[in-house]
Parts: sequence; C-alpha cells; structure tokens
Amino acid sequence: MSNVEELQYEEELDLSTLTDDELVEQMFDDMYNGLHDELIEGTDILLERGWAADKVLNDVLVAGMAIVGADFRDGILFVPEVLSAANAMKGAMAVLRPLLAETGVESIGKIVIGTVKGDIHDIGKNLVSMMMEGAGFEVIDIGINNPVENYLEALEKHKPDILGMSALLTTTMPYMKVVIDTMKEKGIRDDYIVLVGGAPLNEEFGEAVGADGYCRDAAIAVDIAKSLVAERRGMAQAAFG
Repeated sequence: MSNVEELQYEEELDLSTLTDDELVEQMFDDMYNGLHDELIEGTDILLERGWAADKVLNDVLVAGMAIVGADFRDGILFVPEVLSAANAMKGAMAVLRPLLAETGVESIGKIVIGTVKGDIHDIGKNLVSMMMEGAGFEVIDIGINNPVENYLEALEKHKPDILGMSALLTTTMPYMKVVIDTMKEKGIRDDYIVLVGGAPLNEEFGEAVGADGYCRDAAIAVDIAKSLVAERRGMAQAAFG
C-alpha cells in the first residue's frame, strides 16, 4: 500500500466506529495487507472494549495468520507478503504479550529455532518463527550459524516442546544430523520434537537424519508442529490419566 493509499485509508475508515465483528474482519484485512499500525490500533480498541488478551490472540491474530498461511500454501501470497503480514502481527503481539503473561495464558507450545553451523541464511527461519508465533507458539529464535552447543544450551534453558533447525546450503545440511546424534548421545533426543526445513531438504533427508518432521514451508511447519505437540501432550495426559 502506498503512502497516498494509507492516507486515504485513514481518512475513510475510523476503526473505533466499527462493531466488534466488523473490526475483526477489518483486522484480518489489515494483517493480510501488512498494515502494522492499523492492526495495533485494532488490538488496542478490542482490549479497551473488554476483550481478553487471549481472545484477541486466538480470534484475531491466530485466525488472521491462518488465512495468510492458507493463501501462502496455495501460492496466492508469496514470501514478501507473508513477511509483511507477520510483521504486522508481531506489532500486535507486542501489545498482547505482557497481558498474556500477567494472566498466565499458556501457549500452545514452545519452540527453539535456529539456522545450523556454517549457514547464515535466515529468511526462511524468520518466516517460520513469525508464522509459529502467529499460530500461538512461544518462539525462541537463536539466530544463525549455530554449533551444537548453542542448541543444547537453548534446550536446557528453555525446555521447549520443539527444536527447529534450518539450512539453505547443501554443505550445511548434514550438520542437522550432528545435532540430533549429539542429543541421542546425551539421552535427551526423545525429550523433544525435532523439525527440520530449508530449500534443499526433502522428506527423505528428514527421515535419514532422524528428525520427527520435514517442513516444506512455513505454513506446513505450523501444521506439523501443532499436530505433533497435540499428539505428544495427548500421550502424556493418557499416561498420567
């Protein structure tokens, strides 16, 4: 959206005059179009109207990113548009995060994610991080060029449900197996769901290195993560039930 279009938008639409349902629909559109300030404004209005932070998270941000994710999966949106939408979502999340912490709302899961040693590419990782957060996960992004020690330290510190590893170079892909093998040696492999992704990877590679899932793109990563966390938590409940 150009600056002129943004000015026209502001002149034409006063978000505070919309009903809750209309505002939510507008916020879906604003997220889809990457309108950072407008999404924050809508979030503030809903909170002022008495919406709980977790309701705004689930009914607006998570639901809105699900629309973005579906269109990304279907080839309607591309990486720049999704990054723009995710950036708008992050602005609204910054408003909600302290409120969610105050009320003790539990995330649907926690993921530590980082690009492997020797690889400094991060666009794909960042996209997955944003989509995961938009889906309701707590995300700890440890950045790029991570040796096995960084992953182990982050696992020990944050105790996530998921470890996510990314690689864009064929030369760095094998390092994922180094991390997983080290986790096995230390007896902690089964404590975590391990997901891998990156342009040169495929399903066979994911299986060969011992990952629990290969994520072809960010939208699929969210689906796989949700499914595996729900499955693991269900098994845990059954065991203690």
